[in-house]
Amino acid sequence: MSKNKLKKLDLANNLSKKKGFSTLHSKKIMNDLISILSLSLKKKKLHIKNIGSFKIIDKHERMGRNPKTKQTHIISARKSISFIASKKLIKLLNK
Repeated sequence: MSKNKLKKLDLANNLSKKKGFSTLHSKKIMNDLISILSLSLKKKKLHIKNIGSFKIIDKHERMGRNPKTKQTHIISARKSISFIASKKLIKLLNK
């Protein structure tokens, strides 16, 4: 596991070590979890108790600029995800 990035495979390996599942079964669990979360999030908001809330933000088309070349271009409209951590998660992180 790298120090800066946590990959889906790292989560599956940790799950298989802690719970005794095979790595293949852990990968399937992770894929199913991500699929369920993304389907739930398509309803605009997802709240997971003691973890936080996710919601979809619609971003409008806007002008952008490449800081290196100073050229302007249009950034297309898109959807983005916002996450707000729960108070309990923030408290655990600050210990």
